[in-house]
Amino acid sequence: MMTGLANSLGMQVQDPAFWLPLACLAVLWVLLIAGAILDGFDLGVGVLLPLAPPDARQRLWAHLGAWRDANGAWLLLAAGLFASAFPAAWGQVMGRLYAPLTLVLLGGILRAVCFEFRYRARPADRARWLHGFWVGAVLTALGHGWVLGRIATGYQGGVTYLLFDLMCGLCALATYIVLAASWLSARLQGNLQERAVNWARRMIPWSATGMLAVAMTLGLLNGGVLHRWSNGGDWRAALAFWGAMLLCMIALDFSLTRRRGRRRSWLPCVLTLLLLLLMLIGVAFSLFPYLILDEVTIWDGSADPGSQRLALAAAVVAVPVLLVVSVMNYRSLFARPSATGEY
Repeated sequence: MMTGLANSLGMQVQDPAFWLPLACLAVLWVLLIAGAILDGFDLGVGVLLPLAPPDARQRLWAHLGAWRDANGAWLLLAAGLFASAFPAAWGQVMGRLYAPLTLVLLGGILRAVCFEFRYRARPADRARWLHGFWVGAVLTALGHGWVLGRIATGYQGGVTYLLFDLMCGLCALATYIVLAASWLSARLQGNLQERAVNWARRMIPWSATGMLAVAMTLGLLNGGVLHRWSNGGDWRAALAFWGAMLLCMIALDFSLTRRRGRRRSWLPCVLTLLLLLLMLIGVAFSLFPYLILDEVTIWDGSADPGSQRLALAAAVVAVPVLLVVSVMNYRSLFARPSATGEY
């Protein structure tokens, strides 16, 4: 496959001008996937904070501090790699995503400010900072979904496409709620566990709707994507992929239902993580080898090989360091709760 692709571009597989953009793209997608999934816990818990009983909010809030600041580093590193490795595409992509990315930026700033100021605020003023953090989490989640909707529609404009983008934002919000609530269902017990299970089950249909809408839009609006998924007429791989996602969704709902009043289980959280991973891999497969569908390939937008080598070397050094820091921070995320159910 790679040999045929290289030949179609008039290159050789061993040519740095061919494989360096592929390597940079692979690292870029790893960073984007890690950032979206790891930040999802933070966003989901932030959205759920006002819905929890007042006496339980501090227990949820205390767990945001262990890893919240590290999550943004993945996406910042991804942005830096994209700008340095694909400068010819950077301006075009960012110019078409300025509105949702502005929303993401505002939400991130609001979350950071409210998180820090709540610790320093008087007890009587902490509630307003908590709600400010909630607003920031909602804005960030909506921005993530808006970005995905813009990519799925090929950055097309108009009221219809804007409504689709907003629907994707709401579905991304629901997906982050499912992720956080499925994790909380394994960490909590009693009434708060029941609440977490109900939150997750209510949002599963919205999350499934968003994933299906993105998949259908990518295929229906772009014949090349549909052909790539069918592998030239063989639909078995595509059916197996989407069948796996459907089975994960059904198993997730079933596992959450069985958690009512029973012992803790990590299965719902693992299934939600698997669903997110499959969806993002599917989007990456649909877009390849384009940075902008049918307009800019990764080779069209690439920097010269020397610049890409430097960018890739910096990422290869930074990613393991960031991974170690994240693992150290996230030990408490999946740590065994105490017998009292406290964090």
